[in-house]
Parts: sequence; C-alpha cells; structure tokens
Amino acid sequence: MTPQRQLVLDAVLDLEHATPEQICAQVQLSAPAVNITTIYRTLDLLERLGLVRHNHLGHGAPSYSPQGHEHVHLVCHWCGTVAEVSPNLLHELGERLGRDAGFQLDATHVALSGTCADCARAEGASSPQDGS
Repeated sequence: MTPQRQLVLDAVLDLEHATPEQICAQVQLSAPAVNITTIYRTLDLLERLGLVRHNHLGHGAPSYSPQGHEHVHLVCHWCGTVAEVSPNLLHELGERLGRDAGFQLDATHVALSGTCADCARAEGASSPQDGS
C-alpha cells in the first residue's frame, strides 16, 4: 500500500459517501500533487481488492464508500436528498427474485430513486432536479 493509496482509502473511510472529486479534494489537503487520474486509478484498485465499493446515487459520478458500509440508498429525484435504510427491507424481494428468476440480489449495493416525504408534501413541485 503506497502512501497515496492509503490517503485515498483514508478519505473514503472518513467521507463514507464521496465522489472521486470529493475524495481528490480531501487527499489534496495533505498531498496537493495527487491528481484526479490517480484518484480514479486508486479507487479502481481498491474496489478490485474489496476495500471500497461504488454506487450510483442518481446522475453523475459514482459515490464510493467503505466495503462494509451496507445499506440501501433512497435518492429523491426532486431534491437530491439521499437517505439510508436497512437492506433487510428488501429481504422478501431478494427471496422472490431468487425463487422466480434465479437471481441473487445484493441489497447492500442498491440505490432506489423516488420522491422523499418532504417533496411529496410540497406543493408546486413540477419537475425533478435534473430537469427531466
């Protein structure tokens, strides 16, 4: 583990959910010469080693978290808020997918998009955050 790789891993552990750009900014606080290309390569390596994992929490760059950080992400497509719930909520779905389709669900690596409670209550919300 090189010092630069350790800095990237430490940033992921500290930030818990972070884009490569956020991780780069964190690493550059102590190692200004580290560039975004190094961050992407290191994240790829750390993921292959099973130390971090990525998730897509909507549009844009993936979010990286420590490997043991396991939960389902609920992403509001109106305001962009991300909430976390237990993967156990998808237990019945996982069983049914296994039984009906032979598919083994990894409920710890899931992001579901929808509308949060605050946005559902808000009046006049006419389009999602991304304009679609």
